[in-house]
Amino acid sequence: MSKEFPGWHGTTIIAVRKGGEVVVAGDGQVSLGQTVIKATARKVRRLSPGGHDVLAGFAGSTADAFTLLERLEAKLEATPGQLQRACVELAKDWRTDKYLQKLEAMLIVTDGAQLYVITGAGDVLEPEHDVAAIGSGGNFALAAARAMMDSDRSAEEIARAAMAIAADICVYTNGSLTVETIGA
Repeated sequence: MSKEFPGWHGTTIIAVRKGGEVVVAGDGQVSLGQTVIKATARKVRRLSPGGHDVLAGFAGSTADAFTLLERLEAKLEATPGQLQRACVELAKDWRTDKYLQKLEAMLIVTDGAQLYVITGAGDVLEPEHDVAAIGSGGNFALAAARAMMDSDRSAEEIARAAMAIAADICVYTNGSLTVETIGA
C-alpha cells in the first residue's frame, strides 16, 4: 500500500462461546483515513457449504476478506464438516500463494464447536477462554468479554456489551452491529 494513501482502517469482530452457542458480532464502520465512508457494513457472514453452517467475521480490506471468504467456502466444500482442515488449507494457500500473500485481512470462523482466528502469516489459532477478537478494537472487546465470561450473561449479551465498550474506545469501531449465532 502506498504511503500517500490513507488506508482503510479497522473494525472490530468478536466471537464468544458460552452456554452451547457461539456468537460472532461485528461493527459496521468503514473508514478511509479520518473519514467514515459507511456506518452499516456487514462484516459477519453465514456460510453454508455442503449444508454445514459456518460463521465468519472479517477485519481488514473488504475486497481481500471477500477473496478469503470465497477461498474458505471452496475449502469447506472440498472437506465437508472439517472446519479445522479447511482453515489450515486456506492458511497454507494464503502463506504460499504470491497473489494471496498481498491480502490484508484476518478472519474469525466457527462452526459452533470449533473457533479459529486465521491470519495471513499462516496462523490458525484456537483462542483460549472461549473468546476471540480481531481488528482495531479487538483488544478492547477481547478484554471486556473476558471480564464478563464468569457472569450470568449469555454469549450474545457478552458480545454486545464488549462491542459497545470497544465502540466507546476505538474511533474505527461503531455500534451498528451484525450479530450471528450458531449452536455447538
